[in-house]
Amino acid sequence: MRELLAKFPKLRVVVVGDVMLDEYIFGEANRLSPEAPVPVVTFKKDKNVAGGSANVALNIVSFGAKAELCGWIGADAAGDRLRASLKKEKVTFDSRFVSKERSTIVKTRIIAGHQQLCRLDREATPPHYDLHGKTLQWIKDKIVGSDALIFSDYAKGALNTELLSDLTQAAHKHGIFVALDPKPRRPLEVQDLDLLTPNWKEALEMAGYSPELPPMAIPSLPKIVEIIDQRYKPKNLVITLGEKGMLLRAPNEKIKIIKTFAREVFDVTGAGDTVIAALALALAAGATLDAAANFANTAAGVVVGKFGTATATPEEILNYHK
Repeated sequence: MRELLAKFPKLRVVVVGDVMLDEYIFGEANRLSPEAPVPVVTFKKDKNVAGGSANVALNIVSFGAKAELCGWIGADAAGDRLRASLKKEKVTFDSRFVSKERSTIVKTRIIAGHQQLCRLDREATPPHYDLHGKTLQWIKDKIVGSDALIFSDYAKGALNTELLSDLTQAAHKHGIFVALDPKPRRPLEVQDLDLLTPNWKEALEMAGYSPELPPMAIPSLPKIVEIIDQRYKPKNLVITLGEKGMLLRAPNEKIKIIKTFAREVFDVTGAGDTVIAALALALAAGATLDAAANFANTAAGVVVGKFGTATATPEEILNYHK
């Protein structure tokens, strides 16, 4: 793992997707409101961190590589805070993706003690965040000379089938590794990706099954993998299974499941971002899928032990198994 981390500073990754700001408001709740049966939260502090595809970019930088982020944000106060966070963490962000016609996507979580009481989402409709037209050429220009392209889909509107197909073809012409973390509630029909990383619920949806079905009506893992392989033809498939670990299907190899490395799960927010960032970076560096999955599993183990949207440093990863 140390040898793998040593390769990362030479790598550059372009992340395309739904950019958002994660806002946390911390307080204390010691009484109920006289107006409704809800707690009254006394404000203590707040915190803003990059979320969505921006968190994927932060993870890439935290691992030691370079990252450039592509996706719309608004010319507003939330956008200013997000850009400041990206600049502080040395994530490259082109100001052409700042728009007066769009509002920055913000997820606000109200926390009392260590309990999340509610989440408030502020966002426009998906067409507002669609990346198309001249923005497509901007991204094509940026992926030239990169080592990997990651599509981070949060179903907010940035990604569509035409964009994914066009950019995937452009990337592959230059020998660039392409990965997708999908959100199937907005179907994206794209094939021949180098890496696809749904979680179990998303894998079911991609295979055409509702996650609400009773367990007896859900096909076996091998059948789900077979359907996804037929429809999307990914070179590498990784399905995250929560506390059950990860399913791996490397090219021309049998399915295998590795156990999770997480010791204590404090918060799973953003864990999927860490997984795709780690897998894509490791595979782009030449690692086998097994080695990449072990690295991603360790990084995710670090992140879920932290509160909120978080990243893992090389030091934390190397020390995790000591």
